[in-house]
Amino acid sequence: MKTFRTFINQFLVGLVVVSAASVICQPVKAELFTGQSGNVKAEITFDKPQEYQYKNVRLRIVRAGKTVLDKTLPQESEYDRPIGGLFSEKIPVMDLDGDKEPEIIADFFTGGAHCCTYSLIYRYDRISGQYKQIRHDWGNGAYKLEDLNRDRIPEFNSRDDRFAAAFTAYAASAYPLQIWQYRQGKMTDVTRRYPKLIANHASQLWKDYNDIKRQGDDGKGFLAAYLADQYLLGQGQEGWRRVQQAYTKRDRSQYFVELRKFLREAGYYR
Repeated sequence: MKTFRTFINQFLVGLVVVSAASVICQPVKAELFTGQSGNVKAEITFDKPQEYQYKNVRLRIVRAGKTVLDKTLPQESEYDRPIGGLFSEKIPVMDLDGDKEPEIIADFFTGGAHCCTYSLIYRYDRISGQYKQIRHDWGNGAYKLEDLNRDRIPEFNSRDDRFAAAFTAYAASAYPLQIWQYRQGKMTDVTRRYPKLIANHASQLWKDYNDIKRQGDDGKGFLAAYLADQYLLGQGQEGWRRVQQAYTKRDRSQYFVELRKFLREAGYYR
């Protein structure tokens, strides 16, 4: 089974490859992504006047044949690429909070070797009859929508991107598990509710640490992510003992000070 790290890397590499390959093609003037759940249909249209340029990105939401929302989506720059869903050209239209009302997710990729993806999530407010939007940034990574607790409501299975290049080069970085839940217009970190998944993730990180160490890397990025997972499990003290035994290089004292400070500021312990 592929690890989530492999999944993230393949996703980012895929976006870069697709972007590079599209240089060969003639620019497309207009494109369209769609998605539907029940009587709710969403479509994203945009103009592409030249390669790597995306303008007039619009979201249209139709309910029971009536257009409820038709507006230009906010972009940080004209290079933010609408990508429909992260792994298909279908816009995710699904119930994210169990209220029998589908939400709409508009995903963007900002381009570049490492960065970034973000999601605009739209929720229908029955009182006002309008859609309200929040934004969630995924950083260098992405997410997978999975029903992790089998309640028929999906969670966002992701990673903590704050660890990217925090202790080593980006390519040698590793990340603790991070699971988000969408409820009534808010995203909440619910990672600690999934100890079995965290434990499996930590075990894989430890294996990856030993693999990369044999390749000559000091493994600081993997040790940091592993220790964060251990804190999520309530086993921070045990995790520290293992990390301190594993890392014996000259900069160990400085590394441990920086790691402790980082984990505290990131909220892994108080």
